[in-house]
Amino acid sequence: VPDKMVRAIAAFIDFCYIVCHSTLDEADLEAMEDALRCFEAERTIFKEVQIHPNGISIPQIHALQHYHHLVQQFGAPNGLCSSITGSKYIQAVKKPWRKSNQHNALGQMLITNQHLDNIASFRANRFAEGKHLLQV
Repeated sequence: VPDKMVRAIAAFIDFCYIVCHSTLDEADLEAMEDALRCFEAERTIFKEVQIHPNGISIPQIHALQHYHHLVQQFGAPNGLCSSITGSKYIQAVKKPWRKSNQHNALGQMLITNQHLDNIASFRANRFAEGKHLLQV
């Protein structure tokens, strides 16, 4: 295994390890950025040895570049899985988009989400009162 590949994988694992902490301070954010810079510099080995002929370019890796800013804005992700955020994206964006007529869709999508939230709240309240509803 080439040294460059080992460094790329080690940097990626370091990044993942740091991100999973429940709290992150400035030193952690700097270490996270260093690990990401190292990974970005070393990941070309996967293309060079033709393990991945087009290089590594997947959306989740692109998203890593935004972690530092997002942690500063919203706090540590604390192990939040991207599949959770992906499923929320589908529920909050993709499905309402499909229900809209795609003309000035944002307003329609917001109303759809508001209606779905109201229905969920109504169902939760009815369930709490012991009045179960049939699923539609």
